Amino acid sequence: MSNGQWFPPEWSGRIRALAQGELSVAPARRAATVMLLRDNADGVPGPAGLSGSSVPAGPCVHMLRRRTSMAFAGGAYAYPGGGVDPRDDDRPVRWAGPGRDVWARRLGVDAASAQAIVCAAVRETYEEAGVLLAGETAATVVGDTTGDDWEADRAALVDRELSFADFLDRRGLTLRSDLLAAWTRWITPEFEPKRYDTWFFVAVLPAGQRTRNASTEADRTVWIRPADAALGYDEGELLMMPPTVATLRQLQAYGSAAAALEAAAGRDLAPVLAKARVEGDEVVLAWPGQEEFTKRVPLRVPTGGGDR
Repeated sequence: MSNGQWFPPEWSGRIRALAQGELSVAPARRAATVMLLRDNADGVPGPAGLSGSSVPAGPCVHMLRRRTSMAFAGGAYAYPGGGVDPRDDDRPVRWAGPGRDVWARRLGVDAASAQAIVCAAVRETYEEAGVLLAGETAATVVGDTTGDDWEADRAALVDRELSFADFLDRRGLTLRSDLLAAWTRWITPEFEPKRYDTWFFVAVLPAGQRTRNASTEADRTVWIRPADAALGYDEGELLMMPPTVATLRQLQAYGSAAAALEAAAGRDLAPVLAKARVEGDEVVLAWPGQEEFTKRVPLRVPTGGGDR
């Protein structure tokens, strides 16, 4: 493999089955992920083994590496994120920033779903990175989320013993939706048995807060310039899925975290969904507008069972 694209061997058979109408398509669960940014004034090193050197300019993005034991995308670098908690659809949530109707128009969903998706973005960032986009007022952000009491609440959120609305109420906090901006939307290919309809957000690391590896699904985290992470992928040193690589390449255009956050408002949120089609004796898997991820597999299993 010439790069670090995650492509498990079972995909080939599923892609064939989808193209030939032999596969039942699973529904896609709503999800959110956050590209947490900070400006890199002093330079940060890349992950161990990456040949590129530290570069002291431009924003960095927070990434985690999924444990190799994970059934889905094990060993791949990704952003904090996860599925929507249905309890966040219609439960009143302490809220600041653009209203739910504004978010609904931006995300292309109804107001209840918009609230749940934004809540998922903020909650998952706290669960997996220890960063909380919330404050005691609509104009403040908490400065420190460390300590045993915070950790107990975080663990209760992870275990779904505590809803996000209850967490905010317990802490007397207000969700700061104005600290987030929607960036893109990707839907898991239809041949996958577990599928997500994922909204990607950008946010800037709040002053006073620090990231940490709080996720049981990750074995390490890193702050890295998008260009360095993309280079690691291109050289086959960092394993990633197409949405991660695509967003890293998009972030390279911005010289600061604030610039990327501001630019998000003008981005197209039409969902990116891979499609499989038959061309001659091959099945072609293609993501609209993302030619670099196109995959071709033989329509019939080659003699010996191998795939390319």
